[in-house]
Amino acid sequence: MLVKRFIDVVGSLALLLLTAPLITVIGVAIAATSPGGVLFRQARAGHNGRPFKMLKFRTMRAGADAQRDALAACNETNGHLFKLRDDPRITPVGRLLRRLSLDELPQLINVLRGEMSLVGPRPLPLNDSDYTGPARARLSVLPGLTGLWQISGRSDLPWEDMVRLDLHYVKHRSLGLDLAILVRTIPAVLTARGAH
Repeated sequence: MLVKRFIDVVGSLALLLLTAPLITVIGVAIAATSPGGVLFRQARAGHNGRPFKMLKFRTMRAGADAQRDALAACNETNGHLFKLRDDPRITPVGRLLRRLSLDELPQLINVLRGEMSLVGPRPLPLNDSDYTGPARARLSVLPGLTGLWQISGRSDLPWEDMVRLDLHYVKHRSLGLDLAILVRTIPAVLTARGAH
């Protein structure tokens, strides 16, 4: 765990420094094209269910959270996930950021703070993570910026497959598996498979 934490700190710091110019450009683009803050903060379930504020670049119009219930009937997935391929709340800049997974860059700060890891199960919103049974085991490790779900289809996968992949990670986690996931994340992001 100490080695994993060291990799998280060094990796997130290095990536933040490398992507600083890109982060600046994204922030300016969001601010210039839609009213509201540049960052979106949402309460997520962390290690052992402990809440934390996960950071993302804002990809939706201001007040989009309040419109989720009205779109519930259009949800394209099941379980505790809400996904809508052509979500009308997403801004044009936000659509591009999501397709390239650039909206996730601020989570490197969450990794640096120790709230997340570079690799692990994706953190779910608190109101979506109150589940029981085998799926609860996914909370026994730090949530990750990427994981088996992200390299296996992301939003195209149903809830049951996401849980199965996360539980496999929890049971078999190792530095070798983390490295393999990090390497496979690059083509998954570049091809934008399952990103919406």
